[in-house]
Amino acid sequence: MSDRRRTELLDEQTGRLKKALKRFDILFLIIAAVIGLETLGQVSVFGGEALTWLVILAVTFLIPYALMFAEVGAAFSEEGGAYTWVRNAFGRVAGAIASLLTWVTQPIWVGGSMAFLAAETVNTYLLHLPHGSAADYVFKIAFIWCTVLAAIVSLRRGKWLPTSGAMLKLVLLAFFVLTTVLYAAEHGVEGLGGGDLSPTLAGLFGLAPVLLFAFLGFESSNSAAGEMENPARDVPISIARSSAAAALCYILPVLAILLVVPKDDITGISGLLEAVGVVFSVYGPAAGTLRTIAAIGFVYILMSQGAAWMIISDRMQAIAAADGAFFGGFFGRFHPRLGTPVRVNLLSGIVSTLFMLAAMQVTGSSAALFTVVLTISISTFLLSYLIVIPAAIRLRTLYPDAERPFRVPLPDRGYAVLGAVAFAWVLLGSWVAVFPGTLEALFGLPYDFEETWGVSHLQFQALTLGTLAALLVLGVIGYVRGAGVRAGGPGPAEAGATPVITPEGTTS
Repeated sequence: MSDRRRTELLDEQTGRLKKALKRFDILFLIIAAVIGLETLGQVSVFGGEALTWLVILAVTFLIPYALMFAEVGAAFSEEGGAYTWVRNAFGRVAGAIASLLTWVTQPIWVGGSMAFLAAETVNTYLLHLPHGSAADYVFKIAFIWCTVLAAIVSLRRGKWLPTSGAMLKLVLLAFFVLTTVLYAAEHGVEGLGGGDLSPTLAGLFGLAPVLLFAFLGFESSNSAAGEMENPARDVPISIARSSAAAALCYILPVLAILLVVPKDDITGISGLLEAVGVVFSVYGPAAGTLRTIAAIGFVYILMSQGAAWMIISDRMQAIAAADGAFFGGFFGRFHPRLGTPVRVNLLSGIVSTLFMLAAMQVTGSSAALFTVVLTISISTFLLSYLIVIPAAIRLRTLYPDAERPFRVPLPDRGYAVLGAVAFAWVLLGSWVAVFPGTLEALFGLPYDFEETWGVSHLQFQALTLGTLAALLVLGVIGYVRGAGVRAGGPGPAEAGATPVITPEGTTS
């Protein structure tokens, strides 16, 4: 049986999908998932050069990457997104690896970074929730399972949590930037000199993983392409609009944070709300109330962001499973009434909870833990693109006759250059995320690991490499357990012949 042929289970499960996503839904699902408030503080700790590197990556990475995947997402528009692209380009094993790395990022990220940041926000601005207390554990578990619940309910209903969160996110950022202008007019600003904006190697190595993580994922909505009304038309437009929105939603708030909060006072875990607390003083007696409202909105936005990724990535992993690439017989099923991959949703919740519990055992401050678990999420996500980007390049030459509603106006060689530039950035970010400090040592830059991370080098590598090792074991077992599905024969629609995935997402 060819490695690119569909399984009977995959044909059966995709028949349960319901068309529930219009262009409006796709756009806000991407905004909810990709534009992350949790990275604003982490970026801002690097000071003025963060703005410089933001602009550099927006031009040299975001534009080439968005162009490539606008073409791929419109041309190869079947459910499963990145999994099906890699599978079509390199076969099922490569698809299984890319899918697993992408999927596991989300429960790690929700159970780590997002739950930690939400809990810290509640503890600082709303209720007494000391780190490590019983109330802290309860809150984090409740936060995780609320995101899972949004992914379990039907997409027609579940999409409104990410959509409303995305709208609130844009409103909060716009209000914050506007208030910063008012604050600057009344109180002045910290000021950024030309020297502050100068890019450095140390800044590049520190910022590259975080900025790449912030800019990646615009093609992720294709994981639910089978549930879109017109993906060929809507995906390129949604990627273009959300990419432009992302550039503005990172550059302007980071600038605002740097203008009102002294660099030494910025922390990765609460950089945005620290700045909010400062600039809202222009509203006088109402400042406290507005800050409380902003904190509540911030927690809701984090939850909606986690829900968006659960909705997207769980579908991709369920499609991989239905194709025999991951515990196929069990996880490769969509609920017949809800049309959602409930079993994978529950698995995401379990993995997220276990990772949160493991991360809580690492000694250090909540800010240090937030940074460490965010970096682990970044590492798995970036590693997946070391496979997905080459697949996007190969699909251009492997299926030259595929209909492309949007086509990057470059020949194949120019298109490959775009991919090579994006790949080089991701390779740099992946190395720095998994092995921080090594490039600094190579270039003779001073680097104090414990001062930078707040935990020991041994603790960091144990959690990072331990996560990747556990993921490798899970992936191998899952692929072996999918053998029965892979051997299941052709889908019912093609009796007597084995369907082949085509660029248009149909079977032949």
